[in-house]
Amino acid sequence: MAPSDAPTTSLPNPYYFPMARIFCVANQKGGVGKTTTTVNLAAGLSKVGQRVLVVDLDPQGNATMGSGIDKRTLELTVYDVLLENASISEVRQRKDSVGYDVVGANRELAGAEVELVELERRDQRLKTALAAVDAEYDFVLIDCPPSLSMLTLNGLCSAHGVIVPMQCEYFALEGLSDLVNTIKQVHANLNPALKIIGLLRVMFDPRITLQQQVSEQLKSHFGSKVFDTVIPRNVRLAEAPSYGLPGVVFDPASKGAQAFVAFAQEMVSRIDTM
Repeated sequence: MAPSDAPTTSLPNPYYFPMARIFCVANQKGGVGKTTTTVNLAAGLSKVGQRVLVVDLDPQGNATMGSGIDKRTLELTVYDVLLENASISEVRQRKDSVGYDVVGANRELAGAEVELVELERRDQRLKTALAAVDAEYDFVLIDCPPSLSMLTLNGLCSAHGVIVPMQCEYFALEGLSDLVNTIKQVHANLNPALKIIGLLRVMFDPRITLQQQVSEQLKSHFGSKVFDTVIPRNVRLAEAPSYGLPGVVFDPASKGAQAFVAFAQEMVSRIDTM
């Protein structure tokens, strides 16, 4: 429902969300496509008319570079936001070619782990910063590092939910159980709004029997929490970061790009029914 269509009665409309929907893209297992998911979902959401902000919480800065922004030239990063030396509005950058805003990161962010430990509200700082720009976006996507660190904790404390990209392989199931336990702990102690929004099957090859079996296990155990969209293993998605672009922008006709646009549409539909 658009703001102009909001009800004029004194009763609030439970289906009207003037705020951004904030999601962490997280998995404690490395190399599962978190950053690829973040930047391509952001580009896909932008293509379907959503206002999107990407927050790069990984000191490697891959989501920053993959969005066309050189992390080496950044004067302000998410590090400055977490230490409350700068606001989101001062730090964010936009590349019109990708269609969304980015709060970038670089290796300086690794130092935030140590500095945050002794600060007040150390796990709530990103949440506070995002509240100031809440009305300016429909979606905020937070790319988390592959560990339960103070950075990841800031992301989880800020979010309404978690999107979990995962490969359909045996060890991925073990990592998933660890992540589910982490989310339960954060939900119980720090952020009661946090929940798993859905599991996204990525780098999927239907020719591999094991991947089909793990996919069926996921669907039988998690049911509707498994997104209908499946992201195929796709060379063009893998090539795109070297050009500083999400695959959705780099080669819109590729199967991977089309899958991410379909995923963006599914995300919008899922949020509308929440």
